[in-house]
Amino acid sequence: MSLVSKDLEQVENLRMCLGLRAPISRVPGATGTLNKVQWSDRGLYNWFLSVGLTPAKSRTIGPLAVPDEFFADFFRGCVDGDGSVLVCTDRHHAVKRANYVYERLYVSLVSASRRFLEWIQQRVNSAIAVRGAIQPGGGRSQYPIWALRYAKAESIRLIGWMYYAPDLLCLGRKRDKARRFLSPLGHVAARPAGRPRVGWLYTVPVEEP
Repeated sequence: MSLVSKDLEQVENLRMCLGLRAPISRVPGATGTLNKVQWSDRGLYNWFLSVGLTPAKSRTIGPLAVPDEFFADFFRGCVDGDGSVLVCTDRHHAVKRANYVYERLYVSLVSASRRFLEWIQQRVNSAIAVRGAIQPGGGRSQYPIWALRYAKAESIRLIGWMYYAPDLLCLGRKRDKARRFLSPLGHVAARPAGRPRVGWLYTVPVEEP
């Protein structure tokens, strides 16, 4: 088994989770040098097969046996590997008023298996009542690529669910993009107006007025 990624952090996270001693090598790729770890583990391989993963899984993957209590972590890992967290500045209405400038958050997950994305979409919707939309994902592959996309309010709710604690194992550069949409750290005496609060809060003492 192997993992190849341009993100060294992602490969290091895998090695830490599985307690691997296999070294990380640098290999050439179409977009530049990539990081690769390769190892053998018959027990883990058989477990992957038992939950629904198969060799050459990109186009054949479908529903997997992921328990509800681990699904947010599973989804976060999918986004780290084959998804994106994108923040855009919307200036569409700035011509009407200068301060009508907004930051928009978009979370997406791509796959060559539409059946896999449909299963992800259904599980996320069951967990937190956000649906997203599956659209053609483009790309230059000879096989169709699909993208499950969440935008605006749905994406904010989604990141609060997938980044449910401040010390989760994840790809830091993607969490950093979402950080400004999570609840600020600290204590609030009352629910603020405006965007709903999402994410985590630290418990800190409140000074008396």
